[in-house]
Amino acid sequence: MATFFWQGNEACAYGAMAAGARFFAGYPISPSSEIAELCSRLLPEREGIYVQMEDEIASLAAVIGASVGGMRAFTATSGPGFSLMQENLGFAVMAEVPCVIIHAQRFGPATGIATAPAQADVMQARWGTHGDYQMLVLSPSSVQECYDLTVAAFNLAERFRSPVILLTDAALAHLRETVTVSDTPPPRHCRPQPEGDSALYRPYAPGPDLIPAMAAFGDCYIQRVTGLVHDEQGYSSSAPAVAAGLVRRLQEKILLYQDELPSPVYTGPEEPEILLVSYGISVRAAQAAAQRAQAWGHRVGCLRLRALWPFPEAVIGDWARRVRAVLVVEMNYGQLRREVELAVAGRCRVSGVNRYDAEVVTSGEILAALTKS
Repeated sequence: MATFFWQGNEACAYGAMAAGARFFAGYPISPSSEIAELCSRLLPEREGIYVQMEDEIASLAAVIGASVGGMRAFTATSGPGFSLMQENLGFAVMAEVPCVIIHAQRFGPATGIATAPAQADVMQARWGTHGDYQMLVLSPSSVQECYDLTVAAFNLAERFRSPVILLTDAALAHLRETVTVSDTPPPRHCRPQPEGDSALYRPYAPGPDLIPAMAAFGDCYIQRVTGLVHDEQGYSSSAPAVAAGLVRRLQEKILLYQDELPSPVYTGPEEPEILLVSYGISVRAAQAAAQRAQAWGHRVGCLRLRALWPFPEAVIGDWARRVRAVLVVEMNYGQLRREVELAVAGRCRVSGVNRYDAEVVTSGEILAALTKS
């Protein structure tokens, strides 16, 4: 085991290297710029490729191209840069191109405050591009998890042939903590490869788990890549049955295997009365508040979400049967609280502890809210 003192952005970059990433294309933007800067040094040392693009639109386009060429590819951005990536993100969903986007959230809307934290892009990460689709979104809450969940993001991208978003924030991106890294490289999940007669290969024919085998450009299999509705051969189609079947498969290839995502982590008493639900940097204050409340004799637990989308509805619903109140702690006007309310379905009271002034939530604010629950 080796120990390092990294900031969140550094941990993401080193996690990508450990996951086998060998291509990065991006455009510097606060507060994620350290990822691009570090990758410009790390990738050439590993016979990889680093390209600084002219903008974020081109960045994700280059990442998609590298991925269909057989490389593990990623980019990093923030705020308006993430907005610019949305059209190509939808293309990656439809064409089933594995890639990773690290998004360090900053305060907005628009240009906002480029160096201040927020968690206001939760819904954009899920619904930013157009159409019906599922999106895989992970949320670290420590520098250690920036490393671990970056590795997980690449494995999930390859496993599901899908883009994966790692949603950090400005506070976590620049936080420095001890990170422990195993001497043994982490396991790598590889995208399914075609086998057999190349003439019979169908680029979008689903396997038993609904994931098509993916050839790389330049090998003996003909790969067709398209953002249009397409049949299993990769040819465009406007047939309703083809469209419905494709959208259904894109949904179910993730929803049916949702248990493979990083699960929520609970800390606290076995039978809490109040449950704090949080993610990202806000988890730190939520856990501190829960510990202080426990020291005062209150049964308060904290549920840390590591995968935001697909939303862990069943887990939240199960907890709702066991507590009298749920407090959702987040740095926005209440984006994820709506999902919690849907999952709770009236079984208990749901309220929020929200901050949207470019400052992190404090444990004192959470404790004050607990007294009203």
